[in-house]
Amino acid sequence: MVPFAERLQKARKKKRFTQKEVAEYLKMTERSYQHYEGGSRRPNYEILAAIADYLEVTTDYLLGRTDEPN
Repeated sequence: MVPFAERLQKARKKKRFTQKEVAEYLKMTERSYQHYEGGSRRPNYEILAAIADYLEVTTDYLLGRTDEPN
């Protein structure tokens, strides 16, 4: 799994959110969100920022630029 996908899944599970809950927050289908966690797609900048805000982590953490989530 690519670092972004791994960190996204880890951050979501730490918050105890389901994929469906995150997808609903992002106003997308659950399947579209699953592509992010599966590593087959990456979000655009606006969605990346929204994901980071919702999961309370930094975009640098999600992108693998730092190991510190906050």
